[in-house]
Amino acid sequence: MVSSCTKGNVTVKHDPIDFGGQVTKTQATLGGDTGTYDIVETYGFVIPGLATDKKLTPLDDLYKEYSEKYGLDQISESMRAGMSYDGKLYALPMQAQMFVMAYRADVFKDLGITPPKTFDEMIDAAKKIQAAGTIKYPIALPWLATSDVATSYEGMLNSLGADFATADGKVTLDTAESKKALETMLSLMPYMDPQVTTFDQPKVQQQMYNGTAAMSIMFSGRMYDLTLDSNSKLASDFAFAAPPKVSSDAAYLYDRLSIDGWSIPFNTKLDHDMLFQMMASAVSEDASKASVPAAYPAREGMVTADNSPYGEAANDSIAGAMPPVVSPALATIATEIRPILVKILTGDVSVEDGMAQMQAAAEKAVG
Repeated sequence: MVSSCTKGNVTVKHDPIDFGGQVTKTQATLGGDTGTYDIVETYGFVIPGLATDKKLTPLDDLYKEYSEKYGLDQISESMRAGMSYDGKLYALPMQAQMFVMAYRADVFKDLGITPPKTFDEMIDAAKKIQAAGTIKYPIALPWLATSDVATSYEGMLNSLGADFATADGKVTLDTAESKKALETMLSLMPYMDPQVTTFDQPKVQQQMYNGTAAMSIMFSGRMYDLTLDSNSKLASDFAFAAPPKVSSDAAYLYDRLSIDGWSIPFNTKLDHDMLFQMMASAVSEDASKASVPAAYPAREGMVTADNSPYGEAANDSIAGAMPPVVSPALATIATEIRPILVKILTGDVSVEDGMAQMQAAAEKAVG
């Protein structure tokens, strides 16, 4: 992004920031009549809510004006749809992230294990690894109580063709699919570190780096780090596959497709035309090529098995993911149910009681 936007008299400077800090700064810049930032990164998950609250500028006219100049028609149509709400485009797609499974190819080969296609197969693999006596907790998933755990639960629901709510906002957390999703999460607990609800994605990466886990499922943006020798002496032993299904008869993979894009906040005082052209240059063909394999660009056909060590796995993941439900209720529900979800996983609340509590909390939150 920086190299592609630094042109002529324009120099772009970028200070890295973690996800939590980014969310905080975005909320702050959109919270008043004036903001700190003039371009913000957004996600398909939050687009409906921000659009409903009129926090973002519709980009349709600018997209049409500059589509040919910047080759924007090569950006995935489905990703553009994922950054739209109520027929309007609110973000220029930049990249996608999907769940990918990373595993220790050397361990799998030694024990005669193949990449699991279902969570039952994943548990069977974990049992074999535990029995071998080298890795106590073979499975690593990011179930951080304040964020990732709700994403994982939603991925379980998506595998079963469900979500937190329907597109019209009807909450669906007391269903058979919800029960199956929660029971599947609980079935994984004996094969995961007991502190799993304190683990975010960097912590899961660390488990893979130091050999305390043999299988992990994270967003694809975390996979590139696993391939670097500078991060782990095990880098050459990692292999990648699409995530499993909740069960053999599930309609989709355990997956979440997250689309990232650039948006113009409603309260910027700068020229929208200039800002859009900066955003468009950040998703140019050159910028997109330069981002592989660290990212999965929004342009069609950019990632392959030849140019990315997890390219095939990422493509298989996208192909098997449930089409996203587009509703402003989803982000609100995710926030409300996390504390209850954690209590279910820690055994403080039963599945049945937890489902009822989540349903009631979500209904109250979305009205």
